[in-house]
Amino acid sequence: MPRFSANLSMLFPEVPFLDRFAAAKNAGFEGVEYMFPYAYPKRDLADRLKALGLQQILFNLPAGDWDKGERGIACHPARVGEFRTGVGEAIEYAKALGCPQVNCLVGLAASDVDAQVQRETLVSNLRFAAETLKSEGIILLIEPVNTYDIPGFYLNLSDQAIRIIGDVGSENLKLQYDIYHMQRMEGELANTLAKLLPHIAHVQVADNPGRHEPGTGEINYPFLFEHLDRLGYAGWVGCEYKPRGETQAGLAWLSRSARPVEA
Repeated sequence: MPRFSANLSMLFPEVPFLDRFAAAKNAGFEGVEYMFPYAYPKRDLADRLKALGLQQILFNLPAGDWDKGERGIACHPARVGEFRTGVGEAIEYAKALGCPQVNCLVGLAASDVDAQVQRETLVSNLRFAAETLKSEGIILLIEPVNTYDIPGFYLNLSDQAIRIIGDVGSENLKLQYDIYHMQRMEGELANTLAKLLPHIAHVQVADNPGRHEPGTGEINYPFLFEHLDRLGYAGWVGCEYKPRGETQAGLAWLSRSARPVEA
């Protein structure tokens, strides 16, 4: 089975954030990913990783004012300077935490900006970010997100992401394939994973409906995990779900996956 990762922003909601590292280690995980590190000093996060023997796998570029509903700024032409500053900040954190990749949430489509201008802005920003991160040995990811959870999100479909990756033209830009989001938007999971495998650098999981742990919904995760093995997928699989009940009890599905796990 793949190496599993879980998102600290979601898996341990009852635990203060800085204590979630130890909670993840105690649950058997070997790495961590989460939405954003920027509210915490780099040294505090790095110390926890080192003390617990955890790997930092992933976090997002700065995505605007999250509390006010922003979900990324990469497609917004008025925010290019802010985007580029955010790339620099992400590099500082990634280097301090030993994080090999960062994800770009591209943002909500703007109704008052021409669609072609938005696309050109996104491609230009991603080209800048991919090449800047490449110089530091850090991979850039983009992630299609379903429009039920985030209405108006600019990037929704896997083929759309692949076209953007092609337009950017950088080998350092890869796809983050979230199985939950793509089940809601397009289905055809196994064939799509096989087709897009050369572009995929990170996979995330949650079941549908409810975005709970694998085994609680309609997605055949035992099959998909074996499928990823057969395909030769070598990356991590992030557990980015909302526990249906108590977090530790909800991790029972991992005991059937006889590989190290990451949170």
